[in-house]
Amino acid sequence: MTGRPAPAVLPRSLRARLGPIAALAALVVGVLGVLYAGHGEPGGVDRWIIEPTADSVRPPWRRVALAMDFLGEPAGAATLIVVAVTGCLLLRRPRAAVLVVAGAAMAVGTATLLKHLVGRTIHGDGNLSYPSGHTAFFTALALVVALLATGRFGLGRTAGTSLVLAAALVGGAAMGWAQVALGAHYPTDVLGGWCTALAVIPATAWLVDRMADRLVDRTADRTADRTADARQREHR
Repeated sequence: MTGRPAPAVLPRSLRARLGPIAALAALVVGVLGVLYAGHGEPGGVDRWIIEPTADSVRPPWRRVALAMDFLGEPAGAATLIVVAVTGCLLLRRPRAAVLVVAGAAMAVGTATLLKHLVGRTIHGDGNLSYPSGHTAFFTALALVVALLATGRFGLGRTAGTSLVLAAALVGGAAMGWAQVALGAHYPTDVLGGWCTALAVIPATAWLVDRMADRLVDRTADRTADRTADARQREHR
């Protein structure tokens, strides 16, 4: 054991930029949650974008929307996680593999908690809608992949930040479109889910790096102690 840490999942070059972005995203989630707490109807912004209570997409795009929606369901999400974790391990990025699981769990868990706290509904009292868990999950996965690519290719601050934000935008827009098109969420639910992932993933990545570094330090200390003990025994 050399005590050398594995590559960080949150490159140092991105910490200064992703931190404020995560804080701003958390603020947006909170503001929207307060604005729509207890509501069961679309807001003004939602009505301006699209009427989310009726299916607005027809074949063949409806099949595309249903396929996207499946990727956010338990079976589809589990498949994506297994594929992503396998890819990370093949690339020898164990921290990224941990972040895939932890990040997805934190994003979906946070979205689920917020749904019960905010209490916004769609299509009846039993359908909590804010924020969109599907959008939070898919955006979170896109962010993890972008962070992995940033570290893998050694991208600088500007290129890395651009890649991370672009991945989040594409992933969130794709899943958000499907959710709104299928009438499963209001557009502002999608925005809340997107911001939830932007707030959660950088913090989770920082925690994964911190815990992994501590584990490496402890392992290195134990190895050093064992080496010192062995040398002492040799000189006796």
